[in-house]
Amino acid sequence: MTLSDGEITLRPIRLRDQSAWREVNRRNRDWLRPWEATVPPPAPGAPAARRPTYRQMIRHLRSEARAGRMLPFAIEYQGRLVGQLTVAGITWGSMCSGHVGYWVDRAVAGRGVVPTAVALAVDHCFRTVGLHRVEVCIRPENMPSRRVVEKLGFRAEGLRPRYLHIDGAWRDHLVFALTAEEVPDSLLRRWRRARPGTPPTAGAPHTPGAPPTPDTPEK
Repeated sequence: MTLSDGEITLRPIRLRDQSAWREVNRRNRDWLRPWEATVPPPAPGAPAARRPTYRQMIRHLRSEARAGRMLPFAIEYQGRLVGQLTVAGITWGSMCSGHVGYWVDRAVAGRGVVPTAVALAVDHCFRTVGLHRVEVCIRPENMPSRRVVEKLGFRAEGLRPRYLHIDGAWRDHLVFALTAEEVPDSLLRRWRRARPGTPPTAGAPHTPGAPPTPDTPEK
């Protein structure tokens, strides 16, 4: 599934993206590290967990996608890979919910890439996949990410203390959410109406979530 709006595209992340993915991730290492998921220390006597290779990460994402638990996307801007968005933790039954995680190249920050990508993903989740609720969990200190959900009109739900292991420690996270009833039309349309300089008649997405970063080069 590919979702596009103007110069911004969400598409399935692929094995052949490895070189581009690693180059972007390497260039942004210091910028991303404070917000990146890490593996907690093992229990006494247990072996230390190894971070996955890129190939292992892609296999895991594909397996979770086939099981209906995840939607893994690469983010493209002007035709080149600039980040990753994953809708993960998808739960069906009486909940029909998932959570969105993302990262993007610092070189394109401030150009509306992430808000547009999140809006595309949320519209797809509500209008095509059939989810009822989507949430984003953000460290309180991560102001750029908080501005993304504020621009898109996500509702603040509160604090989850020591919620995720990030940058080597258990970190508090703020929870922001939307339900399908809160976006009866299109989140992308709402975002484009609110964005300065964007025509109010812009259309909906055209239809043709982030695991730990790998650190072992593929041969």
